[in-house]
Amino acid sequence: MGSDKNNYLTLEDVELKNKRVLLRIDVNSPMDPVSKRILDDSRFRSHVGTLKALRNSKTVLLAHQSRPGRKDFTTMEKHASKLSEILNREVKYIDDIFGKRAQKEINKMNNGDIIFLENIRFYSEEVLEREDEKQKETFLVKNLSPLFNYYINDAFAAAHRPHPSIVGFPQTLPSLAGKLMEKEIKTLESMIEDNGKTYFVLGGVKVKDSLKVMENLLERDEASKIFTTGVLSILFLDSKGIDIGKKNKEFLENEIEYQKQSKRAIELLEKYQDKIEIPEDVAINKEGEREDVSVEKIPDEYRIEDIGIETIVNYSEKLKDGQKIVMNGPAGVFEKDKFSIGTEELQRTTTESEAYSIIGGGHICTAAEECGLKNYFDHVSTGGGALMNFFSSDQLPALRLLEESKEMYS
Repeated sequence: MGSDKNNYLTLEDVELKNKRVLLRIDVNSPMDPVSKRILDDSRFRSHVGTLKALRNSKTVLLAHQSRPGRKDFTTMEKHASKLSEILNREVKYIDDIFGKRAQKEINKMNNGDIIFLENIRFYSEEVLEREDEKQKETFLVKNLSPLFNYYINDAFAAAHRPHPSIVGFPQTLPSLAGKLMEKEIKTLESMIEDNGKTYFVLGGVKVKDSLKVMENLLERDEASKIFTTGVLSILFLDSKGIDIGKKNKEFLENEIEYQKQSKRAIELLEKYQDKIEIPEDVAINKEGEREDVSVEKIPDEYRIEDIGIETIVNYSEKLKDGQKIVMNGPAGVFEKDKFSIGTEELQRTTTESEAYSIIGGGHICTAAEECGLKNYFDHVSTGGGALMNFFSSDQLPALRLLEESKEMYS
């Protein structure tokens, strides 16, 4: 079973006609907190290729929406309806996950049927992060596995999570990568191959994650240069000994485990200073107005909310000779028009360059959508967390288990 072109099985490797398949997708989407209306259906559309390939199978969908305690934590009824609308075929919602009702409906399926099971995060074991072996012993995996011929993972956006629905089933069923999963993995793997200058533009507020990505990329010599923006760049300015002002220092101390992350940034600068770009000027929010100041003249009383104009020009010029560019996280507080300039201009430079460009992460993708540039990127990744995890660790849990499943069932 399977070919040697991948270390994991894909839809092309097996005959799926007349087979009962369990398909893990990721349609976790922004929803109106009152009406529960789905506000963005792009994740639904990303799975259409896989679902069309399964038109002669009996397909059961597993997915989640949000997490317990949040306003958008809800059933999958609206999701089933939205998918049915996109596919122009019935998608039957079942308000059960692995109980008798779900099992009964699965057992009486005909070829071409699609069932959408309930939000798997309604089931408490799904959010536990434990060893792979323990995840296959969960009630979810033990109850559903006997009902299926194959498990298919198409949920790249959740590929970094070692949950039962991601790592449990590949240990009990022959498992395949869906079309979206396969596309995402191949695209990201191509970015770290040694063929040309690869630039990373990192920003946003998740400093800890960004530092992990930097450490991994620089240690493996997989990044030609890393351009820091957002809160990450403020940390690097501070780590370089630049006075970032009282207000910004307090922000770092309160929000990012300052002592620990500062030490990591200092060590990176000591080892890889020639590969790390930091701003030469910043934009401060002076009572609602944008004011660009040199990093040598940052005042105590105002917050930094974007990279400065000179930095935008400098970064843009350097980005032009990249062969591959990966962007994750906005350069500033893009929700405010006056502080969206850095984010928008770096995206514009990237999409107008000759480089193969990838963008990933909810906020920066939203910013790209708002300024009309999203469709000009060569690849828009469906998962920001998975994207960052791919570049910061040895392997995504989902991919690791798909590879182990191929070895087990080939």
